[in-house]
Amino acid sequence: MSSSVVSAREADVLALLGEHLSNAEIAVRLFISVRTVESHVSSLLRKLEARDRRALSRRAGESGGDEAPVAARGLPAPLTTFVGRGREREELATALRTHRQVTAVGPGGVGKTRLALAVAAEAADDFADGVWFADLAPLTDPGRVDAAVAAAVHVGEQPGRGLAEALTAALAGREALLVLDNCEHVREGVAPFLERLLPACPRLRVLATSRARLLVPFERVFSVPPLSRAGGDESEAVTLFMERAAAVGWPPGPGASDGVVTLCERLDGMALAIELAAARWPTLGLDGLTAGLSDQLRMLAGGARADGRHRSLRAVLDWSHDLLEPQDQALLRRVSVFVSPFTVEAAVAVAVAGPVSGRPGGGLRMDGSDPADGADRADGTDPVGAVAVADGLGRLAEHSLLTAVPSATGTRYQALETIRQYGTEQLVHAGESGGVRSRHLAWCLAGAVALRDGGGFGGGDGGADVGGDAWRGRFDAVAQDMRAALAWAPGRPGQRADACRLAGHLAELAFAHDLLAEAQERFEQAAGLADDAGAAAALRQAAGVAGCRRLGDDMFRLHRGAAEAARRAGDTAGACRDLAAAATVAYRFSTSFPVVPVVAEVKDVLEQAQALSGVGDTAAEAALALAGAAVTADAFGALQGGVDNTARDTVAHAEHAVALARRTGDPVTESAALDALSGARSWAGESFGAAAAARRRVDVLARLPRTPAGTHEVMDALAMAAGTALGVGELPQARRWSGQLAGHPLLAEAGHQATSWLLVTEAFAGHADDVLARAVGFREAWERSGRQRSLSLGAAAASVAMIHGLRGDCAARADWQAVVEQADTAEQHRQGYGAVFDAMVQLHRGDPDAALASVAPDPDAVWKWVCWVWLHWYVALRAEASVLAGHPEAQARVDAARTVVEGNALAAAQVERAQALLDDDVPRLLATRAAFAAAGCPYQAARTLVLAGGAHAGLGRAALTTLGLSAG
Repeated sequence: MSSSVVSAREADVLALLGEHLSNAEIAVRLFISVRTVESHVSSLLRKLEARDRRALSRRAGESGGDEAPVAARGLPAPLTTFVGRGREREELATALRTHRQVTAVGPGGVGKTRLALAVAAEAADDFADGVWFADLAPLTDPGRVDAAVAAAVHVGEQPGRGLAEALTAALAGREALLVLDNCEHVREGVAPFLERLLPACPRLRVLATSRARLLVPFERVFSVPPLSRAGGDESEAVTLFMERAAAVGWPPGPGASDGVVTLCERLDGMALAIELAAARWPTLGLDGLTAGLSDQLRMLAGGARADGRHRSLRAVLDWSHDLLEPQDQALLRRVSVFVSPFTVEAAVAVAVAGPVSGRPGGGLRMDGSDPADGADRADGTDPVGAVAVADGLGRLAEHSLLTAVPSATGTRYQALETIRQYGTEQLVHAGESGGVRSRHLAWCLAGAVALRDGGGFGGGDGGADVGGDAWRGRFDAVAQDMRAALAWAPGRPGQRADACRLAGHLAELAFAHDLLAEAQERFEQAAGLADDAGAAAALRQAAGVAGCRRLGDDMFRLHRGAAEAARRAGDTAGACRDLAAAATVAYRFSTSFPVVPVVAEVKDVLEQAQALSGVGDTAAEAALALAGAAVTADAFGALQGGVDNTARDTVAHAEHAVALARRTGDPVTESAALDALSGARSWAGESFGAAAAARRRVDVLARLPRTPAGTHEVMDALAMAAGTALGVGELPQARRWSGQLAGHPLLAEAGHQATSWLLVTEAFAGHADDVLARAVGFREAWERSGRQRSLSLGAAAASVAMIHGLRGDCAARADWQAVVEQADTAEQHRQGYGAVFDAMVQLHRGDPDAALASVAPDPDAVWKWVCWVWLHWYVALRAEASVLAGHPEAQARVDAARTVVEGNALAAAQVERAQALLDDDVPRLLATRAAFAAAGCPYQAARTLVLAGGAHAGLGRAALTTLGLSAG
């Protein structure tokens, strides 16, 4: 097996490949998109060096269950053997078994990480859900601890909730060990993270490594001592030295053992110090090592450092540094700005003083230095030359000051965190920090542009589609450096412009990588660094990302912020558009607000927008028209809207908004207006008009670039197209659009929202097995989301309850009806889709009186709840229930329903069946079966046979059984 680490999610996919499941079946089982499954399969083929899926299936079978646990551990594979530490391993493992959170504490280089990895690997089998490892060393912002851990445990963002909430929900039921490495520099982020996480995840344990305690109340501190020197040449410290020296090709002979014992004693058993010393053994020998170390120890005698073990590490670092040639010293301190593995080309761009190719300004001297920091050398020359960088990196790696990291695009280099911090100190002492970090910022900016355009980065590995696997790999390789640059640059006035550009580019890249929270954060950061016009543009982008996250309150805030920035910039039309957009959001997406927006506040925002009108800007006029349709006419049926909607006026408002939107030529603007028209037509009972407007939205957005606002609009359009198609009986189209929504990459971690309309569509068709298979993942995702509320989620849960009802499982139906009550408002459920689903179950059970009671109100009395997509179903079921219950107005209701559903093949067939039942016309009744089958509804086709009675009933019951439903 390849040495590449298989992730936990890849292990899950591999196990299911072993069961010979298709990508679609794996997607359903794991509740991820088919596209994501395809990506994991491609990765497994590469990592396991398998030729095809069949080989992967065999590999999964051959593992006998061994592959998944190893992958689930998610631990990095050390490149060298682990030496000694028997007592510490046992004690740390015991502490971990008896405490929820243990912190392995010790100075840098003592061996905390290797000890933690060894203990975690041994303990993995004790945790049903395995072990996850998150290295926090690359972080520069304590606020990104959640993001780093989420990436490690394969939890993505979910619309409508923060990443911290999604992570907590995902881990709440897991029995697992989480290893957090290198916590010391982000303690202020780790501590609150653990205080939130552990109480909510009772079966989760955390093993952290840090140079200092985390200071959380439940922390159990385990002090990691230096390697034992007891036992002379058999000690742990000497064993480590001997093994590492042998690894570089010069094993010390027996005569050197006494000297090595003394050397390790003087190094106080510090693992990193011993490894650095062993790396120099071939060139210095024992005498050179002893002499060099002695000089450094004398220099540090009486210093301010209180920790003797730290003095030893500092000594060996100073000593190793001073043994380097000046050019290698300069190279080491300059490449210390990289927080991720870097290429030779990247090192040249950052470490060599001079103009940086492609750099768009930034206030540096021609030699690349910052005027505030002085020249790189007093004589004006630079110790690092471009030609010598590759050799210099090799020498640093030979001295164990850098680690060579193989990658798909060639060799990269990385410094251990302790050495990187040491190099950073040297950079400051040399007065080069500003110049080097400025070049690092320029390198990040150039790389961000290349990534944005889909090109290669640093390693010259060619282009790829933005968002593809290769592109994502390149982004991951440099993202931490971009973040580090953005942690440094904004506070430097001379770097503000470049920092603004980098923040904007990183926002775009993060969005392309589906890192929505960071995308929004970076757009807002760019806004804070930009001039007023640029700030308005960045805040609009941030609002689009917030829409994709279903954060209505953020959308409202950001559009208002954009309006204020536009006003300061003198852009009256832009301010008008932004205020109108804020007002529209408050009504159009009212279900995505934690608290429903106050009507008076929204109307005040709209009035402010109207006060800025008259500027002759078509886009502003269109935005105001849409806001009027949303707020004044309640075209979207907002939660805060009333029930006194005048449908005709609403349609007129929406049609005016669409006409103005088309004049702008902007697909997003037109789609939003069409959404208002679709809603308005549904309130007027024009179901086909509503479906046509929703379908037009999908067409308008078909070739739209993947921008935040456009992506949000596409997801909403697919949901509305699926729902309205269902409303007019077009099940194949509803299935197609809901399937596209289910496969959308931004919803990969939000399965409840991704599959809600697919569940409803399949339930109406009667595909019980498909519904129940998806229902498991839907519910798990909904519960992880914090049990979000919306009409579509309530309808999806109700559709599952209906299927259980059609199967005759009353307990399961009651269980899912309880979910419905939590997922949506009582009115939506009981007077809208809930009435429709209940009536279907009651008719299936042969209880038309109960069915009629469910749909008793006249449609006009419950128009706001049934008009949108349930009207045709409601009136058709009401007509059939009236006939079967012998209601005196049965014929009148059938006639009225026929008029309403004309053109809806499914509902028309049900009304025709009701008429045949009323007339006791069996041939006419049987003729409707073909119409149901043609419309993609096998459930109603089978039920027709049951209603026909006689020999037909037996065939119908057999067909229902085939569908996984009861025979009624």
